[in-house]
Amino acid sequence: MRLDRLLANMGIGSRRDVKKLITSGAVKVNGRTVKDAGLEVNTESDEVTCGGESVKYRQFVYLMMNKPAGVLSCGDGAPGVKVAADLVGDDYNFYDLSPAGRLDVDSEGLLILTNDGDFIHNIISPNKKIGKVYFIRTEGELSGSDVERFREGVRVDDEFTAKSAKLEVLKSIGGVSEALVTISEGKYHQVKRMVKACGKTVTYLKRLSIGGLRLDEGLAPGAYRPLTDGELADLKR
Repeated sequence: MRLDRLLANMGIGSRRDVKKLITSGAVKVNGRTVKDAGLEVNTESDEVTCGGESVKYRQFVYLMMNKPAGVLSCGDGAPGVKVAADLVGDDYNFYDLSPAGRLDVDSEGLLILTNDGDFIHNIISPNKKIGKVYFIRTEGELSGSDVERFREGVRVDDEFTAKSAKLEVLKSIGGVSEALVTISEGKYHQVKRMVKACGKTVTYLKRLSIGGLRLDEGLAPGAYRPLTDGELADLKR
């Protein structure tokens, strides 16, 4: 890869900016100052520094975020409404990050942000049958008949019948229920629509896991961290 492209891709600056840095002598490759912006470097083995700081090339990044309520998963937010990628700092915000499965603006929990389009497709494809687990609180008590309807596949409306899903009621008292829902699809407002079809209303929703990846409860709302090699390998399997 060209040296100027590598530096630009890693957020050092625009191609014009990094060319100025290179010609100024601020960039070294394998300990040697270079001033040729078009120099081809090996992204795996060559050591590149800029201003004395190491620059490691990463084609793809995979972040786990604890998305807070009031933040869009992606898209253009209305004035005053943030998008999840807006919460990412200078260490990753130069990547074109998108969510691998969205969460509604008022929902919370596990969100994977990445620039790997193939990975996103595999995570959200219903054919892959990757389970997503949500904690929900409802207005209206969920019952055994609702559990059975989820198992059979809830008919949401004339155009959509959800695939078989798991509903585990944790608590039902005083007209309120708490439950876990596991689905392998990701239709628009799917969990809320399924619950509504059962005559109840979701008042709180938090995604806890995607496949074998569980939300790191040590992440405060809006915080993020890169996936570990093990977590990423498990998801890709």
